[in-house]
Amino acid sequence: MSSHPEKLLIIGSGPAGLTAAVYAARANLNPILIEGFQSGGIPGGQLMITGAVENFPGFPDGIEGPELMAGMRRQAERFGTRLVTDDVAEADLSRRPFAVSTVNGDKFNAEALIIATGAAASRLPLDSEKSLWGRGVSACAVCDGALPVFRNKELAVIGGGDTAVEEAVHLTQFASKVYLIHRRNELRAGAIMRERAASHPKIEILWNKVVDEFLGEQRLSALKLRDTVTGEQSELTVAGAFEAIGHKPNVGFLNGQLELDEQGYIVITPGTSKTSIDGVFAAGDVCDPHYRQAITAAASGCKAALEVQRWLQ
Repeated sequence: MSSHPEKLLIIGSGPAGLTAAVYAARANLNPILIEGFQSGGIPGGQLMITGAVENFPGFPDGIEGPELMAGMRRQAERFGTRLVTDDVAEADLSRRPFAVSTVNGDKFNAEALIIATGAAASRLPLDSEKSLWGRGVSACAVCDGALPVFRNKELAVIGGGDTAVEEAVHLTQFASKVYLIHRRNELRAGAIMRERAASHPKIEILWNKVVDEFLGEQRLSALKLRDTVTGEQSELTVAGAFEAIGHKPNVGFLNGQLELDEQGYIVITPGTSKTSIDGVFAAGDVCDPHYRQAITAAASGCKAALEVQRWLQ
């Protein structure tokens, strides 16, 4: 641990954290970025397990998720960001400078923090899901649904909340048909969204069904379903399956020191990156339950870095 506190410590290495690092480094804040290792996902965030990214500006032919994140990482390093490949074990936000320690025992003091640790998509605990992830199985219809491989094909959305219905409706722009698979006999979504799903000509709701297995060799070809009432099994032929069963913000290391909403996301002052503790800022999916896009995360990282610069001055 340095005898003098750092100006800025950034926690998280997805689009939000790396964009914040680029802006902060160019402002001569000499930031340290703890990019994570295992907790909450791998360094680089969810784009590291995403295939073709076609909706990030500046790449008309698309770009692979890992390639995009590698470029952001190099850019942050180019301007002087110091990277630490480790997970944060704990943070003491009760005093300033803030104290942060990592799993490997490194300790840092910093005048300001940007927390950009993201939110991990909840996933089905199936070996077949892991083997077909990114090959027909996804957790983001908005990110992947428009890919050519899914166009004019029958697709499935797994879940029953507002997000699941929103993703199903979104997919109807590209798919020939969308199956909404829900484990109960009534959607958890709000009344308007339930009506939207029930009335859409391209959406068929499969009640009381769970996915027991994702089928396919090189790509997803079908789902093995089980009826939660009768136990009967069936197969559903689909070209893509999108899991919409929730996200879990990566905030465990905070131990309740920041204000969180009822879903566990960090609460920020509207229109800013400011959290409930002065000098602590949040960016990206860890404080965004609505959009969860790479471009919105990057934009919020920019905002956080600019706000830190002004706050330190």
